Amino acid sequence: MAYKISDECIMCGACAPECPTGAISEGDTKYIIDPAKCIDCGNCAEVCPVAAPAPEGAEQK
Repeated sequence: MAYKISDECIMCGACAPECPTGAISEGDTKYIIDPAKCIDCGNCAEVCPVAAPAPEGAEQK
């Protein structure tokens, strides 16, 4: 199951370089994860200062 970035995202950009598949890109108001490229590794969640990325379907803020 792919990760998804919540509206808590502050667009700091910490997550994008940590993604081994390049699934994360900058959106208009938050970063976006391409579910077709996401391998559910959790690297993005580990570096996010506001815990915005979470597994899709998980309770998000």
